[in-house]
Amino acid sequence: MDHMTFLVGVVIVTALAFDFTNGFHDTANAMATSIATGALRPRIAVLISGVLNVAGAFLSTAVAKTISGGIVDDKLVTPGMIFAGLVGAILWNLTTWLLGLPSSSSHALFGGLIGAVWVGAGQHGVDFAKVVEKVIIPAFASPAVAGIAALAATYLAYRLTAGGRKSSVDRSFRLGQIASASLVSLAHGTNDAQKTMGVITLTLVSVGALGQDTGPPLWVIGSSGLAIGLGTYLGGWRIIRTMGRGLTDIRPPQGFAAESAAATVILTSAHLGFALSTTQVCSGSIIGAGLGRKPARVRWRTAGRMTVAWCVTLPAAGCVGALASVVVVYGGTIGTAAIAVAAAATAGFIIFLSRRNPVTSRNVNNDRSVTIRTTTVKANV
Repeated sequence: MDHMTFLVGVVIVTALAFDFTNGFHDTANAMATSIATGALRPRIAVLISGVLNVAGAFLSTAVAKTISGGIVDDKLVTPGMIFAGLVGAILWNLTTWLLGLPSSSSHALFGGLIGAVWVGAGQHGVDFAKVVEKVIIPAFASPAVAGIAALAATYLAYRLTAGGRKSSVDRSFRLGQIASASLVSLAHGTNDAQKTMGVITLTLVSVGALGQDTGPPLWVIGSSGLAIGLGTYLGGWRIIRTMGRGLTDIRPPQGFAAESAAATVILTSAHLGFALSTTQVCSGSIIGAGLGRKPARVRWRTAGRMTVAWCVTLPAAGCVGALASVVVVYGGTIGTAAIAVAAAATAGFIIFLSRRNPVTSRNVNNDRSVTIRTTTVKANV
């Protein structure tokens, strides 16, 4: 097996590993509010979401084409650079998952690729105009649009049901949430699975296995959908807790409004080829839903921590991708193996740390609390 064949295989496996982390990192986008309101039981919610993520992967390839032939020059990109970028994205996903921060898997991927290609091929290897158009502008616009839409929908929902019995209203909206959360899951598969499709397609184009401007083959679409679906079923319970319980005290009308607004924005953007962050869209819609109910209740400290994570995601993943790119590009097979071992060790350490304070389907709806140990001090008499 020559170096290039080995590297292509490593990139494909790593891309699917990223897709898997993307799935459990972003499960909260679709199901956090439904789990928080009791519309769906946690395990049922992630099963539904996983199946619909797989189905959503087959609906469109517009975003995949944006990545495989848009933000970086596929004539200058090598599989080694792509591998390095994926390492940066995976490690950032795992770090923010450990902290329970719903950061953007999409921006982690873009940051990793930009950093790796910038170092490996030079500044001209990145199309910064396309990055601004397809990544930066949607990053600011999409959560604002989703938030405003969710605020308006929440306000309207409460006005229209003001005369109804609270128990009946909540029951009706919980049923509606099953449909709206399912639509978000379908939209997430349509948007996010395509990013891995784009990465694998870019790799195949870079080695001449596919022609330029070629869409992802069927096996790439299927494997990407399956990987993100399996990750979704695993359930990123830490982030589900943050989005479902940490931003606002969500009620069924708010959950339905937030999910409907998020699904509309995500599906529209996927159709237009904008590789936006579904995490930012769903977080914006939850905040908007929190503001739409009187009295408005949003935990701004948590929202602030999330915003900081959003701002540093792209550069942080870019730095890791750039560092990995130096080792891979100049180290060849040995460098690639060294980065793979280092990344696996780091990932294992992060998972080990998560076991010290586990969040599962059983305690995902528990409020965060701080336990203070008290000790009795006996005075010497």
